[in-house]
This record gives sequence, structure tokens and C-alpha cells, in this order.
Amino acid sequence: MCDIRLFRSARMDYRTAEMVWRAQMNDEMILNNAAYHLQQAVEKILKGALECVGVTVPYSHKISKLIAMVSNNGANLTITEWLDDHAEMLSEWETETRYNMDFLVEKRKLDRAMTEVRRFMEVNGIQDSLREDLKDPEVKKKLLQCLPENKRECTEFELNCYYIMFKKKL
Repeated sequence: MCDIRLFRSARMDYRTAEMVWRAQMNDEMILNNAAYHLQQAVEKILKGALECVGVTVPYSHKISKLIAMVSNNGANLTITEWLDDHAEMLSEWETETRYNMDFLVEKRKLDRAMTEVRRFMEVNGIQDSLREDLKDPEVKKKLLQCLPENKRECTEFELNCYYIMFKKKL
């Protein structure tokens, strides 16, 4: 069974991307750093969802491959149209932004990606505030019953992640 560390790490990668993106330094390569962390956030969410359905996660950074695996294995994740359409671009950002010194992410593409990845995270409840489904006291109660006693005192973010793990049992 999975745990929520990949989702927590994905949230931190998104926050790192956001901080770098907002920095607005006079260095175009700074955008590459934001793009890399954005790609990592998506990759970790997809891999986390796969682990939650018992799939052995491959050593791959290819977003399109991970999306197909999520879809084919019934993982509790909604793939947004933008993410599906831009999977190859995100995959390219994983290596090109780190190893190709001539590669520069276009600001307009990064701006859009920041918005769309945030939306992907929100749609899937990877957020600090309690997701809509868990605002129903009965659903929340059932979810808490799925957790070991020592995990029931948790943040709303953690509950959102546990929901991804246990939705099929609810």
C-alpha cells in the first residue's frame, strides 16, 4: 500500500516552482528551474496514484506513459485535458531544463502550465483545504475508519491524500 509522501513531495515541488516563477529575476534560465519542479510535481502525483492501486511504479519520467498507466489501472485521479495534451512538453522539461544549457522554457508556456498544474492538483484534492467530497461528514467518517488509529489525527491535506488511497472503499 502507498503512503502520502509522494503527494506531499509533489506539493512541495509545485510550491518551489511557484516561488521561482514569481521571483521574476532577470535570468531566463530561472524559468527552467520552475519548469523542472512543475514537471516533478505532476510526475509524483501520477506515481503516487499508481502506488495507491498497487501498481509498481516504473523508473520513468515520461508523463504520457504514467497517464496511460493511471487510466489503465483505475487509479483515483482525474487527468485534465490540458495535462493529457501537454504530457510530452512536460516530459521534455524534466531533462532539457537540467542538462541542455541552450534550452529555455518559454515564459508564456510556463505561465499557462503553472495555472493548469494548479488546476490538476485542485481537481484531485492535492491542496491544503479539505476537498469537497470530504465536507460530507459521513464520507469523512468512513475515510477515517479506513485509517489506522495513529493516522486519524491529520491535516486536511493529509485527509485529501488518504481519500485518493481509499476512495474505492468509501
